[in-house]
This record gives sequence, C-alpha cells and structure tokens, in this order.
Amino acid sequence: MIELYLSKVTETSESEQAGKLYARVDYKESLSVQDMAHHMAEHNTAFSEGLITGILIDFVKCVREQVLNGNTVKIDNLAIFKATVEANALETLYDAQQDKVALATIGNLAEGAKTGAAVKTIKLLAQSTGDFTREELKKDVKLAWTDKTKAEIAAAKGENNGTTGGGSSNTNPTNPTNGGGTNTGGDNTGGDNGGGGGNPGGGMDQN
Repeated sequence: MIELYLSKVTETSESEQAGKLYARVDYKESLSVQDMAHHMAEHNTAFSEGLITGILIDFVKCVREQVLNGNTVKIDNLAIFKATVEANALETLYDAQQDKVALATIGNLAEGAKTGAAVKTIKLLAQSTGDFTREELKKDVKLAWTDKTKAEIAAAKGENNGTTGGGSSNTNPTNPTNGGGTNTGGDNTGGDNGGGGGNPGGGMDQN
C-alpha cells in the first residue's frame, strides 16, 4: 500500500497552484541492493543472500556498460534503460568566421557561439514497461492517507477522532515539490512525486 500526505504550494507563489494542496507519496524506506538481496533470499529461494547480492551488483554494472555503449536494456515488466542527451542549440554545422564545427562532445556554448559542443549533458532514462506501465500500476495500486493526514482532515472537519501523530514524517504543507528524478521523457517529468494541475512531477516514463 502507498501512503499519501498533502503538500500545500506556498501562498506567495505566483503560479496558478499557489495555495493548492497536492498529494505526495510518503516513502517508508530506501532499499539498497543488499536489502533487496535479503528480501529475495526470504522468498524460499535456493540461492543465498550473498550470491544474490553478487549477481545484482554485477547486473547493475552490466546495465551501465550496455547503456554507455549506446544500447537499451529492457527488464521485462519493469523498465527500459537507455541514455539520452540534453542538447545545445546549434545554429550551424560549421562557423567559418571562428573556424569551428559541431562537436560530438559535452560542454556549454560560449556566448554568441554558433556551433561547438552538441551536448549539454547526458542522462539515464528509465521507461516503464509491462506490468510497470502507468495503466498497469493503476490497476494494482492501493492508496491511503497517512495517519497524520487523516488527523489533519478530521481537524479540518472539526472532528476529534483521537488520532495523533504517526504516519508521515516528511509532511510539509509549504513545500510544493518533493524529490528530483532522472530525466524528462514521455510521462517522466523528473520528480519522485507528481504534482497536480500544471505542476507535474513524474516518475517513470510510460512505454
């Protein structure tokens, strides 16, 4: 189950979302490769936790290697991993006045430059696939408010149901955003927690 809390966009914000409330995910914990190996070892597998850890670590290294070789790596029912670039806006392939050509390198263009480094930065794109596409997740997800948000809703109604504390530890009614993602592409707009209205936050890019 995914627990949610409400975050209020700063009243002084000049955006249309000023003062609005948006649902955010209250993440419970962050699991490492070792944590996942421990979890998998508890699923009646014949492999030890140490062996699973080694396999996962090697797998991550191999995914990185293939991505840097210009390949895409599809993990069925999870995500397609690939590299993408944020490009500079070049005006020409060759600037005769400065004797410069477009370069397949990473860098920033000097002020007034018409050509040069074609790439500003490189990013990893994780594009959801199979059981992890948006439509599939919508079928299986279960949502609920954190205990703290339940108490805040009850208080707003003028009720006192005896609920105190608990649940979310990162509720911040003045924080309009939560987290940064890996890249923009399709449904992936960069944040761990999606916004509402004109304030998208993303997650994984839908296949």
